[in-house]
Amino acid sequence: MGKRGRRRGAEALSAPESAYTSPGGDVLVLRGAMSPATRRAYAEVAGGSPLSREDAWQRAVEFLFERLAVRWEIAGTDPITKQKELLGRFRFASPDERRWIRDVLREHLTEHFPDLEAP
Repeated sequence: MGKRGRRRGAEALSAPESAYTSPGGDVLVLRGAMSPATRRAYAEVAGGSPLSREDAWQRAVEFLFERLAVRWEIAGTDPITKQKELLGRFRFASPDERRWIRDVLREHLTEHFPDLEAP
C-alpha cells in the first residue's frame, strides 16, 4: 500500500488551546498558534493609520478575536463555536465583556506570541 493509504488514519494536527474564565463564569477558549500570514495581516491592522489610532486599536482587538477565538461559553449556555457567531457576539458584547476580552487577548499574546504587540 502507498503512502496515501497509510495517512488516512493519521490524526490532523491541531493548535493548542487555552481556556480563560471570567469573574462571571464565562469561558473563552483561544487558539495557541498563528500562521505567518495571519501575523503579517495583524501587523498591518495594528499599524493602521496614524490619523485614526483608536480605530486601528479597535480593529486589532477584533482581528485577534476573530483569528484566535475557538469557543465562548456565556453564562453556562451551549458554547458558541462558529466563527461568524463568535464575531457577531463579540460585536454585541457589553463594555465589561469587551474589557475582559481585551485583557484575555493581551495575556494570551504575552504568553503565546511574545513577538507580537498587544493592542
